[in-house]
Amino acid sequence: MAIVLRRTNGIDPHFQLLVADLDKDLWTRYPAIQQNFTPFNKIDQSARVVVAYANDLPVGCGCFRAMEDKETLEIKRMYVKPESRGMGIAKLILSELERWGKDEGFVVANLETGNNQPEALAVYSGAQYKRIPNYPPYTNIAESICMAKMLR
Repeated sequence: MAIVLRRTNGIDPHFQLLVADLDKDLWTRYPAIQQNFTPFNKIDQSARVVVAYANDLPVGCGCFRAMEDKETLEIKRMYVKPESRGMGIAKLILSELERWGKDEGFVVANLETGNNQPEALAVYSGAQYKRIPNYPPYTNIAESICMAKMLR
């Protein structure tokens, strides 16, 4: 099955549907704390979004935003539908986000994931992301795992 990646923005309807599925998944993984993350998961039109399609159906997504230092981007809202996992789709999305970020001059990619997401941790570790100290707003959240990778 061929996977097609499309660059878009935060108001893309397919991205919005996938993010709704992601939020449901996160509520099942972190029921006691997920409400604390809601303010940090808002995506606006400026987000650079990648949506993955299999047989013309949206099966995964991810995006990035610029962090305050303007040299660092933050990977956000990475998600692949459960029935499409294990096919390398997340790796393709992540690689496309990194390529886009490099094209825009970013030097470092940061991300935050959680300790109840072993699939995500495997993807990020496999893509050479290394654990870093938790950055704001995740500094004092025990379930958060922050990672980074040099893009150049």
